[in-house]
Amino acid sequence: MICLIQKYWLHITLMLLVSIATLSLWPAAYLPSVPGTDKTHHFIAYAALMLPTALRQPKHWLIIAFAFLAFSGSIELIQPYVNRYGEWLDMAANAVGLFCGFILAKIMVFFAFKKNVPLQ
Repeated sequence: MICLIQKYWLHITLMLLVSIATLSLWPAAYLPSVPGTDKTHHFIAYAALMLPTALRQPKHWLIIAFAFLAFSGSIELIQPYVNRYGEWLDMAANAVGLFCGFILAKIMVFFAFKKNVPLQ
């Protein structure tokens, strides 16, 4: 599975970016009810966003991670204009999600390496 994510990391990342932008900017009245809190949703979305990039670690991956954080801030700034609430605590949840997505990728690679699973 790690090999598959590493191979298609850019495609997965772009799909996640579009999904996050769409769901974050969709008017709140039309969003389906999903279990969990708003901050949990932010955390999971941005951890998932960071995971493929952290697994692949392309050149300048750290710049990409900061671009994800800037993307998060941009979404929070735009939300009040599309009948949503922009909260800086959402951005904090996004940042923690990015960090945990990176850590999760490192744990996955560590255990795959211990089992001698080919990574690429």
